[in-house]
Amino acid sequence: MSNGNSPEDERPIEVSPDVSEDVSEEARPSIGRALQQARIAAGMTVDDLTTATRVRIAIVHAIEADDFAPCGGDVYARGHIRTLAKAVGLDPAELLAQFDAAHGGRPAPTPAAPLFEAERIRPERRGPNWTAAMVAAIVAVIGFVGFTFVKGGDDGPSEASVAEGPQSTSGGSASPSAEAKKPDAPEPEASDSAIAAAPRDKVTVKVTATEGRSWISAMDHNGRRLFDGLLKEGDSETFQDDEEVNLVLGDAGAIQLYVNGKKIEDDFQPGAVERLTYTKGDPQVG
Repeated sequence: MSNGNSPEDERPIEVSPDVSEDVSEEARPSIGRALQQARIAAGMTVDDLTTATRVRIAIVHAIEADDFAPCGGDVYARGHIRTLAKAVGLDPAELLAQFDAAHGGRPAPTPAAPLFEAERIRPERRGPNWTAAMVAAIVAVIGFVGFTFVKGGDDGPSEASVAEGPQSTSGGSASPSAEAKKPDAPEPEASDSAIAAAPRDKVTVKVTATEGRSWISAMDHNGRRLFDGLLKEGDSETFQDDEEVNLVLGDAGAIQLYVNGKKIEDDFQPGAVERLTYTKGDPQVG
Protein backbone atom coordinates (compact mmCIF):
# COMPACT_ATOMS: atom_id res chain seq x y z
CA MET A 1 0.00 0.00 0.00
CA SER A 2 1.29 3.52 -0.85
CA ASN A 3 2.10 5.96 1.97
CA GLY A 4 0.73 9.04 0.27
CA ASN A 5 2.89 8.92 -2.89
CA SER A 6 1.59 7.96 -6.32
CA PRO A 7 2.59 4.60 -7.88
CA GLU A 8 4.92 6.44 -10.22
CA ASP A 9 6.82 7.80 -7.20
CA GLU A 10 7.50 4.32 -5.84
CA ARG A 11 8.18 2.52 -9.12
CA PRO A 12 11.90 1.50 -9.33
CA ILE A 13 13.92 2.65 -12.31
CA GLU A 14 14.78 -0.23 -14.63
CA VAL A 15 18.18 -0.03 -16.26
CA SER A 16 18.92 -2.01 -19.39
CA PRO A 17 22.21 -3.94 -19.34
CA ASP A 18 23.43 -2.29 -22.55
CA VAL A 19 22.95 1.25 -21.30
CA SER A 20 26.20 3.27 -20.86
CA GLU A 21 27.66 4.42 -17.57
CA ASP A 22 25.74 7.69 -17.90
CA VAL A 23 22.51 5.96 -16.86
CA SER A 24 23.04 6.86 -13.20
CA GLU A 25 23.35 10.51 -14.18
CA GLU A 26 20.20 10.35 -16.34
CA ALA A 27 18.31 8.57 -13.57
CA ARG A 28 18.91 11.48 -11.23
CA PRO A 29 15.63 13.28 -10.43
CA SER A 30 14.89 16.37 -12.49
CA ILE A 31 15.17 19.81 -10.89
CA GLY A 32 11.43 20.15 -10.44
CA ARG A 33 11.08 16.60 -9.11
CA ALA A 34 13.91 17.12 -6.61
CA LEU A 35 12.38 20.37 -5.34
CA GLN A 36 8.94 18.78 -5.03
CA GLN A 37 10.24 15.76 -3.11
CA ALA A 38 12.25 17.97 -0.76
CA ARG A 39 9.23 20.19 -0.13
CA ILE A 40 7.04 17.21 0.70
CA ALA A 41 9.75 15.75 2.93
CA ALA A 42 9.91 19.07 4.77
CA GLY A 43 6.17 18.94 5.39
CA MET A 44 5.50 22.10 3.35
CA THR A 45 2.67 22.83 0.96
CA VAL A 46 3.04 25.00 -2.12
CA ASP A 47 1.30 27.80 -0.18
CA ASP A 48 3.84 27.42 2.65
CA LEU A 49 6.71 27.63 0.15
CA THR A 50 5.23 30.70 -1.51
CA THR A 51 4.83 32.43 1.85
CA ALA A 52 8.42 31.63 2.82
CA THR A 53 10.04 32.70 -0.48
CA ARG A 54 7.51 35.12 -2.05
CA VAL A 55 7.77 33.16 -5.29
CA ARG A 56 4.31 33.09 -6.82
CA ILE A 57 2.26 29.89 -6.62
CA ALA A 58 1.99 29.57 -10.39
CA ILE A 59 5.78 29.74 -10.78
CA VAL A 60 6.34 27.16 -8.00
CA HIS A 61 3.93 24.72 -9.73
CA ALA A 62 5.61 25.34 -13.11
CA ILE A 63 9.15 24.77 -11.77
CA GLU A 64 8.11 21.57 -9.98
CA ALA A 65 6.79 20.43 -13.39
CA ASP A 66 10.19 21.36 -14.96
CA ASP A 67 8.55 24.17 -16.93
CA PHE A 68 10.80 27.23 -16.63
CA ALA A 69 9.09 29.36 -19.28
CA PRO A 70 6.89 31.29 -16.77
CA CYS A 71 10.09 32.47 -15.05
CA GLY A 72 10.75 34.83 -17.94
CA GLY A 73 14.25 33.65 -18.86
CA ASP A 74 17.23 31.65 -17.62
CA VAL A 75 18.45 34.43 -15.32
CA TYR A 76 15.13 34.56 -13.47
CA ALA A 77 14.79 30.77 -13.46
CA ARG A 78 18.19 30.43 -11.76
CA GLY A 79 17.17 32.93 -9.10
CA HIS A 80 13.92 31.08 -8.36
CA ILE A 81 15.69 27.71 -8.24
CA ARG A 82 18.24 29.06 -5.76
CA THR A 83 15.54 30.58 -3.54
CA LEU A 84 13.30 27.46 -3.53
CA ALA A 85 16.23 25.09 -2.93
CA LYS A 86 17.34 26.99 0.17
CA ALA A 87 13.79 27.06 1.51
CA VAL A 88 13.39 23.25 1.29
CA GLY A 89 16.90 22.42 2.52
CA LEU A 90 18.63 21.48 -0.76
CA ASP A 91 22.03 22.58 -2.00
CA PRO A 92 21.32 25.19 -4.72
CA ALA A 93 24.72 24.62 -6.38
CA GLU A 94 23.83 21.07 -7.50
CA LEU A 95 20.48 22.09 -8.96
CA LEU A 96 21.97 25.16 -10.69
CA ALA A 97 24.72 23.03 -12.21
CA GLN A 98 22.04 20.63 -13.49
CA PHE A 99 20.07 23.58 -14.91
CA ASP A 100 23.15 25.11 -16.58
CA ALA A 101 24.06 21.78 -18.15
CA ALA A 102 20.61 21.58 -19.74
CA HIS A 103 20.44 25.25 -20.83
CA GLY A 104 23.83 26.05 -22.31
CA GLY A 105 25.71 26.99 -19.14
CA ARG A 106 25.97 30.20 -17.19
CA PRO A 107 28.00 33.19 -18.47
CA ALA A 108 31.20 33.98 -16.60
CA PRO A 109 30.43 36.24 -13.63
CA THR A 110 31.84 39.76 -13.50
CA PRO A 111 32.68 41.65 -10.33
CA ALA A 112 30.16 44.14 -9.03
CA ALA A 113 30.92 47.79 -9.73
CA PRO A 114 32.89 49.42 -6.89
CA LEU A 115 31.09 51.75 -4.54
CA PHE A 116 31.64 55.35 -5.50
CA GLU A 117 33.11 57.82 -3.08
CA ALA A 118 30.02 60.02 -3.10
CA GLU A 119 28.08 57.19 -1.43
CA ARG A 120 28.98 58.78 1.92
CA ILE A 121 25.92 60.72 2.93
CA ARG A 122 26.53 64.44 2.94
CA PRO A 123 23.98 67.17 3.63
CA GLU A 124 23.23 69.36 0.65
CA ARG A 125 24.35 73.00 0.77
CA ARG A 126 21.74 75.15 2.48
CA GLY A 127 20.90 78.75 1.74
CA PRO A 128 21.29 81.58 4.25
CA ASN A 129 19.29 81.33 7.46
CA TRP A 130 17.00 84.34 6.98
CA THR A 131 15.17 83.71 10.26
CA ALA A 132 18.34 83.98 12.33
CA ALA A 133 19.46 87.04 10.34
CA MET A 134 16.11 88.77 10.98
CA VAL A 135 16.27 88.06 14.72
CA ALA A 136 19.84 89.41 14.86
CA ALA A 137 18.77 92.60 13.06
CA ILE A 138 15.86 93.16 15.47
CA VAL A 139 18.17 92.66 18.47
CA ALA A 140 20.65 95.15 17.02
CA VAL A 141 17.92 97.78 16.48
CA ILE A 142 16.50 97.36 19.98
CA GLY A 143 19.99 97.52 21.49
CA PHE A 144 20.76 100.72 19.57
CA VAL A 145 17.49 102.36 20.72
CA GLY A 146 18.14 101.37 24.34
CA PHE A 147 21.68 102.70 24.19
CA THR A 148 20.37 106.02 22.83
CA PHE A 149 17.89 106.37 25.70
CA VAL A 150 20.54 105.55 28.31
CA LYS A 151 23.01 108.00 26.74
CA GLY A 152 20.40 110.74 26.78
CA GLY A 153 20.00 110.28 30.57
CA ASP A 154 23.16 112.34 31.16
CA ASP A 155 21.24 115.56 30.17
CA GLY A 156 18.39 115.14 32.64
CA PRO A 157 17.06 112.79 35.27
CA SER A 158 13.58 112.57 33.73
CA GLU A 159 14.85 111.03 30.44
CA ALA A 160 17.09 108.63 32.34
CA SER A 161 14.22 107.46 34.50
CA VAL A 162 12.08 106.83 31.43
CA ALA A 163 14.86 104.89 29.76
CA GLU A 164 15.96 102.92 32.82
CA GLY A 165 12.57 102.32 34.43
CA PRO A 166 11.98 102.04 38.20
CA GLN A 167 15.03 101.22 40.30
CA SER A 168 14.87 98.13 42.47
CA THR A 169 15.79 98.31 46.17
CA SER A 170 18.36 95.55 45.66
CA GLY A 171 20.57 98.02 43.82
CA GLY A 172 20.39 97.05 40.11
CA SER A 173 18.19 96.31 37.14
CA ALA A 174 18.83 94.70 33.78
CA SER A 175 19.57 97.06 30.89
CA PRO A 176 16.94 97.37 28.11
CA SER A 177 19.34 95.85 25.58
CA ALA A 178 19.84 92.76 27.76
CA GLU A 179 16.08 92.33 28.24
CA ALA A 180 15.44 92.74 24.51
CA LYS A 181 17.86 90.01 23.49
CA LYS A 182 16.21 86.84 22.27
CA PRO A 183 17.82 83.49 21.61
CA ASP A 184 18.63 82.72 18.02
CA ALA A 185 16.19 80.45 16.28
CA PRO A 186 17.51 76.87 16.00
CA GLU A 187 18.91 76.00 12.63
CA PRO A 188 16.77 73.55 10.66
CA GLU A 189 17.98 70.01 10.29
CA ALA A 190 19.39 68.76 7.03
CA SER A 191 16.76 68.14 4.35
CA ASP A 192 15.47 64.59 3.97
CA SER A 193 16.27 64.85 0.27
CA ALA A 194 19.99 65.01 1.05
CA ILE A 195 20.46 61.26 0.52
CA ALA A 196 23.71 61.18 -1.45
CA ALA A 197 25.75 63.53 -3.65
CA ALA A 198 25.68 61.49 -6.84
CA PRO A 199 27.93 62.59 -9.74
CA ARG A 200 25.90 64.14 -12.54
CA ASP A 201 27.90 62.53 -15.35
CA LYS A 202 27.03 58.98 -14.24
CA VAL A 203 24.04 56.81 -13.38
CA THR A 204 24.05 55.71 -9.75
CA VAL A 205 21.57 53.19 -8.37
CA LYS A 206 21.43 52.00 -4.76
CA VAL A 207 19.28 48.91 -4.00
CA THR A 208 18.30 48.08 -0.39
CA ALA A 209 16.20 45.13 0.83
CA THR A 210 13.95 46.79 3.43
CA GLU A 211 10.88 44.53 3.58
CA GLY A 212 12.40 41.05 3.39
CA ARG A 213 14.74 39.44 0.89
CA SER A 214 14.77 39.56 -2.90
CA TRP A 215 16.81 38.23 -5.79
CA ILE A 216 18.15 41.02 -8.05
CA SER A 217 20.11 41.30 -11.28
CA ALA A 218 21.90 44.43 -12.55
CA MET A 219 23.58 45.16 -15.92
CA ASP A 220 25.32 48.18 -17.43
CA HIS A 221 24.55 49.72 -20.85
CA ASN A 222 26.84 47.18 -22.60
CA GLY A 223 24.97 44.23 -21.08
CA ARG A 224 27.80 43.49 -18.65
CA ARG A 225 26.47 41.84 -15.50
CA LEU A 226 27.11 43.96 -12.40
CA PHE A 227 25.32 41.72 -9.87
CA ASP A 228 23.24 38.55 -9.80
CA GLY A 229 22.19 37.25 -6.40
CA LEU A 230 19.95 37.38 -3.34
CA LEU A 231 19.74 40.40 -1.04
CA LYS A 232 18.73 39.64 2.54
CA GLU A 233 16.74 42.14 4.58
CA GLY A 234 19.00 45.08 5.46
CA ASP A 235 21.53 44.36 2.69
CA SER A 236 22.40 47.04 0.08
CA GLU A 237 24.19 47.10 -3.27
CA THR A 238 25.20 50.16 -5.33
CA PHE A 239 25.76 50.16 -9.10
CA GLN A 240 27.18 52.86 -11.38
CA ASP A 241 27.54 53.31 -15.15
CA ASP A 242 28.26 56.10 -17.65
CA GLU A 243 24.96 55.64 -19.55
CA GLU A 244 22.33 53.44 -17.87
CA VAL A 245 21.72 50.72 -15.30
CA ASN A 246 19.24 47.90 -16.02
CA LEU A 247 17.64 46.15 -13.04
CA VAL A 248 15.51 43.06 -12.54
CA LEU A 249 13.88 42.77 -9.09
CA GLY A 250 12.60 39.31 -8.18
CA ASP A 251 10.44 40.79 -5.39
CA ALA A 252 10.08 44.51 -6.05
CA GLY A 253 7.88 45.00 -2.98
CA ALA A 254 10.84 44.22 -0.69
CA ILE A 255 13.18 46.75 -2.35
CA GLN A 256 13.84 50.49 -1.79
CA LEU A 257 15.66 52.32 -4.60
CA TYR A 258 17.75 55.50 -4.62
CA VAL A 259 18.62 56.69 -8.14
CA ASN A 260 21.06 59.56 -8.71
CA GLY A 261 20.59 60.59 -5.07
CA LYS A 262 16.77 60.57 -5.23
CA LYS A 263 14.44 58.15 -3.42
CA ILE A 264 12.13 56.27 -5.81
CA GLU A 265 8.54 56.30 -4.52
CA ASP A 266 7.04 53.72 -6.95
CA ASP A 267 4.45 51.51 -5.24
CA PHE A 268 5.90 48.08 -6.07
CA GLN A 269 3.70 45.15 -5.05
CA PRO A 270 5.08 42.29 -2.88
CA GLY A 271 6.13 39.34 -5.01
CA ALA A 272 6.06 41.34 -8.26
CA VAL A 273 8.95 40.96 -10.73
CA GLU A 274 10.01 44.37 -12.08
CA ARG A 275 12.37 45.22 -14.96
CA LEU A 276 13.69 48.79 -14.65
CA THR A 277 16.10 51.02 -16.56
CA TYR A 278 17.58 54.23 -15.13
CA THR A 279 19.67 56.90 -16.90
CA LYS A 280 21.52 60.08 -15.88
CA GLY A 281 19.66 63.04 -14.41
CA ASP A 282 16.23 62.93 -12.80
CA PRO A 283 15.28 59.24 -12.37
CA GLN A 284 12.96 57.93 -15.03
CA VAL A 285 11.81 54.32 -15.26
CA GLY A 286 12.59 52.88 -18.67
